[in-house]
Amino acid sequence: MRRLKPAAILLLVLLVIVPTLASDKAKKLYDKGQDAEARQSYVEAYQFYKQAYDLKPKDLRYRSSFERLRFQAAASIVHDGQKLRDQGKLQEAAAEFERAIQIDPSLFIAQQELKQTLQMINDATNPPPQAAGPPNNLERRIKDAGGPVELAPISNVPITVKLTEDSKVIYQTIGQLAGINVLFDPDYTSRRIKVELNGVTLEQALEISALESKTFWRPVTSNTIFVAQDNPAKRKELEQSVLKTFYLSNLSQPTELQDVVNAIRAVLDVQRVQQLLSQNALVVRGTPDQIALAEKLVDDLDKARPEVIVDIAVLQISRDRSRTLGISPPTNGISVSLQSNINTSTTTSTTTGTTTPATSGTGLELNTLGNLNATDFQVSIPSTNLSAIMGDSDTKMLQNPQVRALDNQKATLKIGERVPVATGSFQPGIGGVGINPLVNTQFQYLDVGVNIDVTPHVHADREVTLKITMEISSVVGQSSIGGISQPIIGQKKIEHEIRLSDGESSLIGGIFDDSQTRSLSGIPGLAQIPIIKYLFGQEQTDKEQDETVFAITPHVVRGTEISAMNQRAIDIGTANAIQLREVIPPAPPKGPSVPANPASPAAPANQNPPSGVNPSANFMFDPGVITAVKGKTFAVNLQISGAKNVYSIPVQINYDPSKLQLVNVSNGNFLSQDGQTVALVHREDDTLGNLQVTASRPPGSGGVSGGGTVVTLTFEAKASGQTPLTITRGGARDPGLQAIAVNGAQASVTVQ
Repeated sequence: MRRLKPAAILLLVLLVIVPTLASDKAKKLYDKGQDAEARQSYVEAYQFYKQAYDLKPKDLRYRSSFERLRFQAAASIVHDGQKLRDQGKLQEAAAEFERAIQIDPSLFIAQQELKQTLQMINDATNPPPQAAGPPNNLERRIKDAGGPVELAPISNVPITVKLTEDSKVIYQTIGQLAGINVLFDPDYTSRRIKVELNGVTLEQALEISALESKTFWRPVTSNTIFVAQDNPAKRKELEQSVLKTFYLSNLSQPTELQDVVNAIRAVLDVQRVQQLLSQNALVVRGTPDQIALAEKLVDDLDKARPEVIVDIAVLQISRDRSRTLGISPPTNGISVSLQSNINTSTTTSTTTGTTTPATSGTGLELNTLGNLNATDFQVSIPSTNLSAIMGDSDTKMLQNPQVRALDNQKATLKIGERVPVATGSFQPGIGGVGINPLVNTQFQYLDVGVNIDVTPHVHADREVTLKITMEISSVVGQSSIGGISQPIIGQKKIEHEIRLSDGESSLIGGIFDDSQTRSLSGIPGLAQIPIIKYLFGQEQTDKEQDETVFAITPHVVRGTEISAMNQRAIDIGTANAIQLREVIPPAPPKGPSVPANPASPAAPANQNPPSGVNPSANFMFDPGVITAVKGKTFAVNLQISGAKNVYSIPVQINYDPSKLQLVNVSNGNFLSQDGQTVALVHREDDTLGNLQVTASRPPGSGGVSGGGTVVTLTFEAKASGQTPLTITRGGARDPGLQAIAVNGAQASVTVQ
């Protein structure tokens, strides 16, 4: 028991001391937070307040300060991150935005900025391929300007055709070159037209032909198109219709939904649009191109409205000084009164039946004037006041409310009282006769105090336009009007419209009142003599100064989120027909462009023939081993052997562009062995050393067999060294555009 007593005492001491120490430490941290907040170091102040709150979580003073500074600290960090991103420091900016989100997860602007910065980092490190599109086919039509049914031509080699023929023949020729089927409307009437196509894509070739022949086409399958005469009736009959429901996540008001409907109808000429207010949705029916564009419009317009927190500081400083100095002289003058003895005598006169007393009152008899002396007089002198009083008072008042408002929505804040003011009185009668002694007075209530109306508008460059009405009023007195006491309300009001950057503070109005009053009272003449005037008079001086300052700071908590797709201009056809056009980039080469053993000219190219097919035809270069002189040109023939029923030959050849430069591509004798004209198209990428060549026979001419030279390639030797010529992709096709497997080939070129 003796040992337990010291332990109990120690435990009791710890229970008393530890909370006290924690309280003292929390108070010190809170004081540091107040100092940091006064310096506008909001992040540092937030950290001190948070530490104090963690030590004393039940203290409402610490909790309120911690919660109040949460937004200020996060907004300050977001501003720092935006500056870092503008300087190109994307990683540091992303770290700042993440830090802001950890402090205040409800700060949407931090989440938006983080998302945008991470996208910028991803685009910088991994540029997205131009041809990539989202999994949703309609969404991809917006990005790639394609349709629900997409053509998949067998050959993506650019088309070069110069013909003056019947429009049907031109369509069929383009279809044969690209490997697609062409169907015609039974009512289609062809006409002879002239087209010149140089290195265009399949879609561009079809659009040019449709424009020249006054026709239109639409894809039926991935390798089939349908051509018809271009007129409104045919388009309405043949064009596809797509139905889609758009669920809006941000616009909810009926007027907002109607604005989107009007935009779709006016811009895209879509008449079948129905809005469902109960589901906050739009149901749209139209062509695939119209639906794709409608989806883009909905994505452009269905945006979360920006939000702003406005910090308003109202500072009122009043100072009153008064001074009264001097002697207040008598105002009633000196009065002198005379004192005398009172002599009273009574005389009685008697008459018959009547006795009348005779009385003489008090007064100053003339006989006593000669006997007057100083004791008979009394002098009364009024009082005189000596004043030396000074008064000095200072009053400071700070009001710092916060207002959060949506873009273009008015927010109102009222802090104060509602004061009744009489607006009228009436005295009703009773049944039309008689007068009711009761008088009814009508009142209305006026808001007295701090009244603030703010309407913000957030711009895309993180600037905010604020339309503000601020009023500070108070009851300064009472006035009796018609027997009713009415309040006299003093008012200071400002209406302003300004544009500020995010986080920028501005004084939107300063009202300064300075009044001085000086009064002098005393003996005339003597009270106006300097210095000695205070002996014969009194001077009173009053000075009042009243200053009111309004400071305002906007903070964007949710910005305008506009993507590059929202600002992209898209070609949508003509005024009569809305149509999207897809731009297809060239496909990247597959497989290695340089073989493992460049010296082996007989090594086949990286070919992938169909499963179970053993190619019987072969490509070869003639000659297979070439020695060229730097600065000179040389020719090499691409030959085929063992071919059967060949209609067209598309190949892709790779070379080293630093050592060779393509000069010319000319037809060989293989496809034209029966006298038919061969269409030859090629496209070269001299930066990658990629050459795509397609040689095709005319439509309906059938195929050829055997062997011979397909094309002749002319190169110029640019630099010394050794480089291969390799067929990386290629083969042959029969008149039905079915693939024919062909073994590849390779040549070795040595530049001296």
